[in-house]
Amino acid sequence: MSDIASLNPRPNPGPNPGPNLPHRLDAAPLLDLLTRAQMLLHRDPNRADLCLDQLRDLLRQGTDADDGVAMLARRPDSHCPPPTGGLAGWQLRKVTAYVETRLGRTLVTEELALVASLSPGHFCRAFKVSMGETPHAYVIRQRIRRAQRLMLETGHSLSDIASACGLTDQAHLTRLFKRLVGTTPLSWRRTWQGSPLAAQA
Repeated sequence: MSDIASLNPRPNPGPNPGPNLPHRLDAAPLLDLLTRAQMLLHRDPNRADLCLDQLRDLLRQGTDADDGVAMLARRPDSHCPPPTGGLAGWQLRKVTAYVETRLGRTLVTEELALVASLSPGHFCRAFKVSMGETPHAYVIRQRIRRAQRLMLETGHSLSDIASACGLTDQAHLTRLFKRLVGTTPLSWRRTWQGSPLAAQA
């Protein structure tokens, strides 16, 4: 599961920027994704669309970083799917939208495979090609991202946030959060709750 613990965008902050100074986006992965999208545009529009989706995600995360908040990446670091073997663009959009609206409850691979109109085995292989991680790892990532947002934007207890993100309890949230983000939810919240993004809540 180490592949799902990376943070995006990669900071280029200079020496010891401190927790509340904005980071700058590293242009290299952005240019790489744009180049791949251009190469795939006529050969495989669906794959080009996925590269552009990833580029948009990185730029959005850059906005989070400019607000001074180190948010967990939507996907593994700079992943762009290879030309063949992944989900079609419509399947990926449908599955990710389905996950986003159901993070507060249990989600199983068979259910997501049904959304994509594929067998569970085929779905798991194609999803990993497209996203760079398994469906289970992706769902966990989105749960932790939602927890981060709720910690910044609400005054809810960690126990309530865990429940809202489909996790069993605060201990479950803490275990997953520390594995992916590298610190505990309580420490992360204390570090970032004074950021501009939290102040907007």
